[in-house]
Parts: sequence; C-alpha cells; structure tokens
Amino acid sequence: MHRVKAQLFNDSITLVNTFGFSVVTFDGVVGGAVEPRTSSRSFHFDQEDRRTVEELRSWAASQALLPPAPTMHLSAVQPKAYFDLTCQLLAKAPIDTTCTLLRVWDGTRCPHTLLKVIVKPNVTEGPSSFSAERDSLIANVLVYDNHVEVARQLKPGDFLRIYNLHAIAGSSKVPGLTSSQSEEVDHLAFHLHGGTAYGRGIRVLPENSPDVQELKRVIAAFPECDKNNDTELSDSKLLEVWSTPPESLGAADPMKCCTDRSCGHDMRPVTLSELKRSDPGGVHHVRVQLRSYEPHRLHQALKLYCSKCSSMQDVPDDELVASIFSEASGDSGPCSPPPWALSGQVEVPGDSPTSPTRAVSVLLSTQLLYEGKTKELLFLMGSTLEETCGLAAVYQNVIPVTASGGRLALLDLAAPFLFRGRKRYYGCKRCSEAAVREPCAEGVQLIDEKIVADTLGVQQLRFVLLMKLQLQDASDTLDVFLWRDAESFFGVSAEDVAANQEAQDSVRETMDFLCPQGGSTGERPWLELCLAAYRAENSGQKQTCYQICCTAVTKPSTAHV
Repeated sequence: MHRVKAQLFNDSITLVNTFGFSVVTFDGVVGGAVEPRTSSRSFHFDQEDRRTVEELRSWAASQALLPPAPTMHLSAVQPKAYFDLTCQLLAKAPIDTTCTLLRVWDGTRCPHTLLKVIVKPNVTEGPSSFSAERDSLIANVLVYDNHVEVARQLKPGDFLRIYNLHAIAGSSKVPGLTSSQSEEVDHLAFHLHGGTAYGRGIRVLPENSPDVQELKRVIAAFPECDKNNDTELSDSKLLEVWSTPPESLGAADPMKCCTDRSCGHDMRPVTLSELKRSDPGGVHHVRVQLRSYEPHRLHQALKLYCSKCSSMQDVPDDELVASIFSEASGDSGPCSPPPWALSGQVEVPGDSPTSPTRAVSVLLSTQLLYEGKTKELLFLMGSTLEETCGLAAVYQNVIPVTASGGRLALLDLAAPFLFRGRKRYYGCKRCSEAAVREPCAEGVQLIDEKIVADTLGVQQLRFVLLMKLQLQDASDTLDVFLWRDAESFFGVSAEDVAANQEAQDSVRETMDFLCPQGGSTGERPWLELCLAAYRAENSGQKQTCYQICCTAVTKPSTAHV
C-alpha cells in the first residue's frame, strides 16, 4: 500500500488512506499464482517482492482470519466513543427521508441517561411500547443517509452488528422533534453517520453466529418484564401463540398440518426470516400459512412449456384458435393429396339444429385404411374449430391441415396440431420443423400424441401449472413459485386440468381450502413445505427465488363448503 497513515483506534492499529493512495493485492491462497492486481497504472514488482508475498501467505494461513472486533456492550459505552454494537432489533420507524430510528437492546443497561425519540405508533414497525423494565434497556439508534436504505430491509427480531456507532452526549437536535417532545440536552444519543469510513454500516448476523448465541443467552438471563406486569408476552411466547394452529370448536387437539412431504430430507424447519438470511441454494423446510396467491383466475395458471428451449407461454384462448382455423379455411387453395393418403369428405352438422350439414375435406392414411384402423387418424382440411372438436369425439386423432403452395401443411402452431377427444396438443414454433407426413404405425397398437408429434416434426409443448404464492409465518412473508411439482401438489395432471372440468374444480377447491376468500388468518390451515432455493436472473439482476417441491396437499374429508 502506498500513502497510508497508521493510527490507533479502539486499541487497534488502523490504516487510513491519504492523497495519492494506491494498492497492489494478491490472492492469499498458499501455493496459488502470484498475480498482482493494482489500482495504479504503473508499479514495480520483482523476485524479492514475490518471495515476500509467499512468506506473507504462509504466515497468514497460521493466523486467525480476522482480528477481534472492537465490540462493546451498552453497559460499557462512554460519551464520544466510536464502537461496534451487537444487538437485537426490537422496532424501527422512519424519521424523515434521510434518517431512520432503530430501537435495539443487548440485555445490558447503559449507565447514562439515553435519548428518547417519540414517533407516531402508526409508522412504527414492531411493538410501539414496552414495559418500563425493558424500556430502560432499549437504546435509540439514529441511522443516516446511505444506511437508511439498509435499515428499510431490516425486520424486528433481527440480530445486528452496527459498525462505527457514535455515542454523542449533550445533543439537543433530535430528528423528528415534535411539540410534544422536549429537548434533551444532557442525554446520550447513538448516531450511525452517513458514509462507509472505518467500516461504518449495518450487518444482519446469522442465527448460528456465536455472537448471536451469546446475545440470546444474555437476553434470556434478564427478567423479561416487570413482575407486576402480566399483560406483556415475551417475544418467544408471541411466536408460540402465532405459530400454534387454532383449535376447532369443541376439539382438544390443534388442527393438523394438511400437507405431506415426500423429500426424505432430515432437517429442522426454519422461519421465513431465517430462510431469507440464509445462503442461496439448497432445500429448506418451513411451516407456514398461505397468505395470497396469483393468478386468481386459475385458468390463467395453465401454461405451455417447451422442454427443449425452456420457453413458457399462455394457452391460446378459443377466440384466437378459431380465427386461425377461419383464416386457414379461407386461404386453402387446390391441393393434390400425397401418394400415401386417400382423400374424401365427411358430413359435419351445422351451427344450429336447423342449419344444413356441410361436407369438409379429409385425408386418410392408406396403411391405416388397409389395417382397418380408419378411426385412428384423420387429416382434416377447411373445418372450423367447432367442427374439428366435434369430429375429435369420433376419431382418435384429428390433425387440422391447410393447403399452402399446392401442398398440405399444418396450421399455424399457435393452434393445436392435434385433437384427441377433449384434449388439445400444441407445438413449439421455435423448435419444430413441421411437415405433413404419414405416421409409421407398423407394429404400433395405439397411435398416441408422441407418435403424431414425432411424425410431423413438432416439438410438443407440455401443459404445466404455474402459480405464485405468498407464504407467511410469525417472522416474515415470502413469495414462492409452484411449478415443477405442481401436479403432485394438487394431485392432478396439468393436461387433465386443460381438458377436464373435474380436475379444474379440484384445483379450485384446493386453493379455496388453503386460502378461503374473506376468511381470517386463523381459518387457514398450516402447511409443512419443502422449498428449493436457487439463483435466477430477472431483467439483468441476479436474485434468489424459491420453489415448492416434494409436497402434496392432503385435504381432510370434512373440508367441504
């Protein structure tokens, strides 16, 4: 390092950069490549410097990774001190756009009279009042400027490390001062100034941190509230009350969870706040309720997915499909049948009982005709969507086609390339090389959608269910996706949901059971879920996403409306 000044701060040597500062850095792994990285345009580095780097690596490998942090309890804080504070956040409130109030404690009592800041209860996140005993332990921390955005992300109950906190005595300028709040001249105030000098900032500590475990021990050893005050519940009791499912009238046992996990993972459930603070990746178990979901129109949850290019799209509505059929019928010109097909006509009923029937062109495979399988496959040209659906009830496989340049061609793949009874099958425009060909049915007992798709060169799209659920527990809320394991979650296939009213009703009943419209939180069942966490990119930004996996809903037989 070039142009740094060494000075003593909190009994530790601190290096402060000055004008003209520059630095050359190296990977600290012993035995790794010695490749200098520098902020300077020019520097000198020779063999002697290389030996020095290797010696430093060996020395550093035998040392503690970090020097002990200059942490301090509230009970030891003195005016004018800068210190690091390990604490628990109890409540927070915005003062203005440049300042946020954090109410924290560490289980010790500051010997000095502390600053009091009065804010309106309706802007406070977390409890707005505490017992007199606990209130005497709480410190008001005012964070400024760039730290305000960090403070917005904090949740009451988080364990924090606040770096380079400043204890200021005699401050009379209190942010958010109101007419009901007198100036406090001789009280000690805690300020986290703007900027990042001296490592200034806020960090959320993980639950498994030794500092958090020690802080929990200290807090647990202190009386929770006034002995004569029986109305205040501890945080743990509040969590217990919230997390315990309500009892049904006349029942002795609480409502059981209404999901089954099939993942086989042996791990303890975590709260949603713990999950959000954990490293991305892996699987987690949670015990939650469903707060909301989307889309509310459940037919919009049905999507078409391509396993080849991983694209996903909405299922076209009947109006769009009907217009494609109509356009194809109007554009059809003369067309000679291919050599493997026999052409003919079939009568289809009119649009109403009084309308006359009309004939539409069909083509049959000569091979299937020879094998007596005339009902197994039909190429249909010039029909409407309604007429195609009617013939699909008679023929096992109906393929709508049109004439293009004197040759048979499939319709635009925004329309189904195959009808099988009430089921429709779609193809991917990007991945398909569609052409009308004769299906090879030799040795095949049943022609299914896979054989048809392979014959036509169509990359078949798969029906999937995609929903976004908002989960909640006592600690936080979390948005998760239900997709890959949606079929096992609901106990129905997405293909059946697309064609079967009974399957559609089953999904709707399940969602009404998990999240009753207009119902209170207490009426919603508890769900034990397995969640997979993963990193994904959205609009160029990396973010952590969560997906429900290996979980199925088990509705009780009494859950009927």
